[in-house]
Formats: sequence, C-alpha cells, structure tokens
Amino acid sequence: MSSRTEEAGLSYEQARDELIETVRRLEAGGTSLEESLALWERGEELAKVCRRWLEGARARLDAALAEEEAEEEAEEGETEEGE
Repeated sequence: MSSRTEEAGLSYEQARDELIETVRRLEAGGTSLEESLALWERGEELAKVCRRWLEGARARLDAALAEEEAEEEAEEGETEEGE
C-alpha cells in the first residue's frame, strides 16, 4: 500500500498524532541520515493531510456562516416588508 493510499484513510487526529510522534523522533536524534530523511518526508506528507483537513473544515465553516448570514438577511427583508 502506498503512503498516498494510507493518507486517504487518515483522520485529522490520526495524522496529527503521527506527525507529533514523527517530530518527536526527529528532535530526539540518534537516527541515521537515511532514517531521518524518511521521517522528514513522512512528516511532510502528514502535514499535508492535516492542512487538507483544516482547509476542508474552514470551507465548511465559511459555508455555514454564509448560509446563516443569508438567512438572517432574508428574515430582515421580510420584517422590513411587513412594516
């Protein structure tokens, strides 16, 4: 299974937790150059997964806020017409 396939099934929390562990391992040191590079690459992939989740959440919030604002404007318009 490729890392892209694995990434597709990760929740935000799973990706974040694995990213935290990856950073911890990198900061602790004691790994070979090859292992450090592999950890760094995995960290970059996990950061992208987290970013996509956060961008999706932001888009959903923006859409919900826009919908709420439109409903409020419609209600205000109905109130003004009824006066």
